[in-house]
This record gives sequence, C-alpha cells and structure tokens, in this order.
Amino acid sequence: MRISTTIFLTDETISPVRIARELEERGFAGLYLPEHTHIPVERTTSYPAGGTLPREYGRTLDPFVALGQAAAVTERLGLGTGITLVTQHDPIALAKQIATLDHLSGGRFTLGVGFGWNSEEAADHGVEWATRRELARERMALMRALWAEEPTPYEGRFGISVRASHAYPKPAGGAPRILLGGAAGPKLFAQIAEYADGWMPIGGRGLSETVPVLREAWEEAGRGPGSPQVVPYAVLPNPGKLAHYEESGCEEVVLQLPPADETEVLRVLDDYAKYL
Repeated sequence: MRISTTIFLTDETISPVRIARELEERGFAGLYLPEHTHIPVERTTSYPAGGTLPREYGRTLDPFVALGQAAAVTERLGLGTGITLVTQHDPIALAKQIATLDHLSGGRFTLGVGFGWNSEEAADHGVEWATRRELARERMALMRALWAEEPTPYEGRFGISVRASHAYPKPAGGAPRILLGGAAGPKLFAQIAEYADGWMPIGGRGLSETVPVLREAWEEAGRGPGSPQVVPYAVLPNPGKLAHYEESGCEEVVLQLPPADETEVLRVLDDYAKYL
C-alpha cells in the first residue's frame, strides 16, 4: 500500500519545494494539497469538524502553483489535490491548468474533486449551493471534452459550454486519475460511478460497510472490470488502522501532516517513515 501525505501549505509553513524533496527522498508516494480561495470573515457556515476554523484555512497556497513547484524538483512523487473546488473555477481555464501540470510532471497528477462546505466562499464565486453537485458534474464533463483526443463540443444545462476546440497539452492517458471526496451516500457514489476513478473518504472510517455499497453502484453503472479505488484521506495513522485499510483493498492512504514550520513537519515525516 502506497503511503502519501497531505498538508495545508501556507505562507507560514514549510515550502512546497522543501516538503516535496523531503517526501521523495524518504520514499513517500505522493503529496496532496487542499484548496480554499478565501474565507469570508462573516459566515453562518459552521466548520465541519466543530469549533473555531483553524488559521490555515484562510492562508492556503494555491494548490496548482504549489504543485508546479513540487513537480519541478521531483521525479517520482505523485502530485494531487485534496480537494479541488471545481465549481469555483472557470472549467476551460482549469482544464488547461490540470493538463499542463499532468503533462509537465510526466502524468503524476491526481485530481481530487470536492463540493465544498463553506457556502459563503462558494457564493462569492457565483455558485448556487443547492445545485453545486450538478454544476461540478457538468464542469467535469466539459473538461473531459477538452481533454478528448479529437475536438469535442460540450453543452450543459447550467450555461456551461465549449465549442469543439484544439486544446493541448493533453493529460497523460486522456485524463488524470479522478477521485471524489465527500461523505458516503447514494448521490456521491452515483457520481463516482459516472465519471471518477474512485473515492477519497476523509479519515476512512466505516469502510467495511460503505465500500461494498460503492462497488454495487460501480457495477450497476457498468464500470468494469475492476473496482473503484478507495484512498482514505487526511488519516492520523497507527499500525492497526493502516493494516485494516490494506486488508480492505486500499492501494493508497494519505496521511495528515501538521500545517507547521519545517522543523515540525520533518519531525512528523520521520515518525511516519516507519509505516513505509
């Protein structure tokens, strides 16, 4: 089972270049970065984990710029987002960013997709909260049209469209690996089965009950052969937990690093190295 990591990189933490080099040198499989464009000061949306929203949420680096730096100083390290708020991007520009990063990194990029929890942040991007899942679905479809080998048009229901176009570079393999984040449920599992390669559950609890349901949705959608990838995300590890994930068929797990300075992050990395 591959051991990857995630971290809230900010203007106050270890740098993307430093963490990427240290991860590859130690033999970790990948680096995933989260995304928040901004955090409105006045909001009614509660922090999902409860309590006060941590400081790093309002200071997060742009994940694509940071991963571009990481790609430039590594050769094998997987690069991913955990997650990209697709509805908060122009999908034509986002398709270009993703294809460029995947091309320049030699096909090392994984696109983690999420629907968000902060309604005020989304509203500033013009997103209607109730329809954000369907909006994300259509923007993903538009990006796949631009990644297609032949010029392919797309027109959706939300005023989202693109003409048949020349759009290079292409991601390796026609599209990056796509993982959807979110809580288990029929709506999420239906979308995974429709257009993703797997699921990125935060913490990875309850997989014994939820993974069979996901596999059933996958089979009903005609997605075979093979099974959806399940990549537990932002995990605080212990030997028993990681052994359970591996026994459940997970081929990758993403461990949570603290949003801290270089000394603290490297200390935790050295501790996590025992799981490699």
